[in-house]
Amino acid sequence: MQKSDQERDLEQKELQSETIPIQNQEHEINADEPQGGSEQVEASSSAADEKKEPKKRVRKTARASTKETKDAQEEPRKERTTRKARSVEERSSKRRRESEPTEADEEQMVFPEVLPVLPLKDVVVYPFSVQPLGVGQERSIRLIDDVMRSDRLVVLVAQKSADIEQAGPDDIFRIGTVSRVGRMFRMPDGTLQIAVQGLERVEINEFTQEKPYLMARITPRPDVQEEDTETEALKRNVISYFQRLVALVQNVPEGVAAATLNLEEPRQVVYVIATFVQMDLELRQKLLEIDSVHEKLAQLSSFLTHELEILELGKKIQTSAQEEMGKMQREYLLREQLKAIQRELGEESEEQATVNELRHKIDEAHMPEEALKEANRELSRLEKLPTASPEYSIIRTYLELLVSLPWSKGSGERIDVAHARQVLDEDHYDLEKIKERILEYLAVRHLKEERQRAEAARERELQEGEEEEQKGTTQPLQSQEEKRVINREPILCFVGPPGVGKTSLGQSIARALGRKFARISLGGIRDEAEIRGHRRTYIGAMPGRIIQTLRRVETNDPVIMLDEVDKVGADWRGDPSSALLEVLDPEQNYSFRDNYLDLPFDLSKVMFIATANALEPIPAPLRDRMEILELSGYTEEQKVHIARSYLLPKQLEANGLKQGEMTVDDDVIRRVVREYTREAGVRNLEREIGTLCRKVAKQISEGQPSPIHVTADDVPEYLGRRRFFEEAAERLDRPGIATGLVWTPVGGEIIFVEAATMPGREERLILTGQLGDVMKESAAAALSYVRSNAVELGLPRHVFENQNIHIHVPAGAIPKDGPSAGVTMVTVLVSLASGRRVRSDVAMTGEMTLRGRVMPIGGVKEKVLAAFRSGIRTVILPQKNEADLMEDLPKELRDQMHFVFATDIRDVLEAALEDEPVSKNGKEDSNVRRKRKKDKEKEKAGAHA
Repeated sequence: MQKSDQERDLEQKELQSETIPIQNQEHEINADEPQGGSEQVEASSSAADEKKEPKKRVRKTARASTKETKDAQEEPRKERTTRKARSVEERSSKRRRESEPTEADEEQMVFPEVLPVLPLKDVVVYPFSVQPLGVGQERSIRLIDDVMRSDRLVVLVAQKSADIEQAGPDDIFRIGTVSRVGRMFRMPDGTLQIAVQGLERVEINEFTQEKPYLMARITPRPDVQEEDTETEALKRNVISYFQRLVALVQNVPEGVAAATLNLEEPRQVVYVIATFVQMDLELRQKLLEIDSVHEKLAQLSSFLTHELEILELGKKIQTSAQEEMGKMQREYLLREQLKAIQRELGEESEEQATVNELRHKIDEAHMPEEALKEANRELSRLEKLPTASPEYSIIRTYLELLVSLPWSKGSGERIDVAHARQVLDEDHYDLEKIKERILEYLAVRHLKEERQRAEAARERELQEGEEEEQKGTTQPLQSQEEKRVINREPILCFVGPPGVGKTSLGQSIARALGRKFARISLGGIRDEAEIRGHRRTYIGAMPGRIIQTLRRVETNDPVIMLDEVDKVGADWRGDPSSALLEVLDPEQNYSFRDNYLDLPFDLSKVMFIATANALEPIPAPLRDRMEILELSGYTEEQKVHIARSYLLPKQLEANGLKQGEMTVDDDVIRRVVREYTREAGVRNLEREIGTLCRKVAKQISEGQPSPIHVTADDVPEYLGRRRFFEEAAERLDRPGIATGLVWTPVGGEIIFVEAATMPGREERLILTGQLGDVMKESAAAALSYVRSNAVELGLPRHVFENQNIHIHVPAGAIPKDGPSAGVTMVTVLVSLASGRRVRSDVAMTGEMTLRGRVMPIGGVKEKVLAAFRSGIRTVILPQKNEADLMEDLPKELRDQMHFVFATDIRDVLEAALEDEPVSKNGKEDSNVRRKRKKDKEKEKAGAHA
């Protein structure tokens, strides 16, 4: 039966579809040569016949035309089935014949022994691939011309470096591909555009010529194909990876991914896919040089896996970004639609409601003119910005801060001096100087406010009268410039040891004034922005602590306590103490500018109270702007009163006890003060009283009937063993020991200064006990004074000659310094040289000169309290400190102690040293006793004469 026209057309279409269309990327041989055009090159069926292994044909289903299909359907079913089966059988037999290698194929795969070599830059040509190339070098053009006149075969091999213009034998790899030059086009500029088809791998053995172009002997290196299950699995994985990769990139021609599905041989899969994948030159050459197809597939699979991870991650990021942008655009459209709907309904949008609310708050804030102008300007900017803009939230936050600040909102309470005195007496015992200063401030402020009100009332009456007189006239009234009332609030600074009531005193002042109280802890801050705030240009910017505090208290005249002002640090972020200069200066703080606010804010109505433990760490400019009020430690009687009136009721309430369930005598509190606490303040005393209350609460909880009376004898049972002893009188048992008084940030303390001498060839002064420079100078000056005035002091002329003197101050782990140890050093040296002991019940303080004059010192009250706590009742002080003592020390304490006021060092020695010398074993030396007796008789005879 002859074939119908329909069957012949179908077979012709199948034969035409057996070629595999392959598109390649643009490559060039040399950097200076033109690049070949991006064209689609088909591997023809004749090229496939030249290889031993044929390619898989791509089947295409031909569809008959509508008319032919209709005619075919009208044929008998049996004839149509027979014809279809015959056609399929013929096609199958034809494919089997084509798949068997012929003698012609074998002859075509035999290459000449010597072939020309064309080096390529950044290009590796694989078997089964068709690639366009640009040829620009003179020797390369000549090579192509010669090849085109012969068998068109050339060895294409990659250069090791693309920077080499004329590659030699050592500049190229040894494995390349024998290729056939299919097409050649001459360009107007003299260069060539060629299309080459890779045939087989070859190895370059030796070069037979280098000029005019390279020629070399070659050896074919066919691939080693493994036919096992693992190789087949690798092939399928590579094809799958390549299809996924093609879906993610845009530079692979259409149809390549589908064509790879029809490739049956693994090495075809490797070379076709490697041609269209972007790889480095080293990896491309490595893929060509590997002999095993299995290893080629494994290498290509690893590369494709890595590329897929990167591309899929990039796709995910891009998709996420597009979704986010789509969401923002969708929200913007919905907002615009909502605005349009609200406009149609006459309703107010959320953005407009926010703007109207802020405008209403601006009107109610009563801002100054400059602040009001800035607020309206920012509000107009806010109206024009979309809510999605990052600047929208910044402007809105700034406006919310502006309207929340108390620009003109004060406490408004009248000052009552009598009520303030009552409040201060209720909250604090003693502190008469502090209370008096606060009451003076309140009285001055009260007087100024009353007179300002009277003056304002008179001005209003005068203005009303002038308006009545000028009725009917056309002359305008002249505006008078309003005078700014400067309220220079005092900047008080409470200086004293911990626990003396500095912070609680600030709270009492606020209660007495009827103002709000706020506390700002400055201890350890190092950033200037903590005071001045951050610029609004920074992310997360916020105002400083001063503006934040005013916003929190909602008044412009609170009492703000700047706690621990002496512990402000400084580093590369700025100096906060310098920023405090503007805050605490009455001449500047009426226009304080915060960096975030960037508007002047009046701080002159704020009463600032600073606290510090010591004055020395506070910078001098800052200290000059504050009024210093020193709070020294409390006496024993003061502590008893404070504990009875304030601490005990507070601890009873804190531990769940009622009034009457626990009774304590004053002797109990006094014993706790003496034996369990030794401090300037009352914090530890409050803790010990709290311990007593907890013990009693435990007893009541266990069923013991109340009230429980605690006596002085019961204190050890509740608080444990005694912690402090009056041991000063027991320590001074030999010459060369004296009791000194020093000042510390936590109150006064007593120290023991000891001295000893040792024979030595060179005279040397040894100082130990971690003494500062000032105390070392005091010790050197004391030794010089004793040696230069030895005869006047009743000492041998050559005292301490050929001796080493060692002065030691115990508690060496504690640094000690200060200008108040000079008289103590002299007393110790005179006691050591004369053998006379220092009285155990005497403590001393003061500095001296080389002339023996006693100089005044500071911290008198703290030092005297330290002596009293240690059981010492006689204190030697400089004469010039007598006024300080009488002013600072309570009368009841002065009555219990004896004070010696010295102007010369001899006054100190006379009061501090015992009359009789002692020997080394502690008894009085007989020779010294006889000498002293003779001196007394001479004095009597002289007096009688």
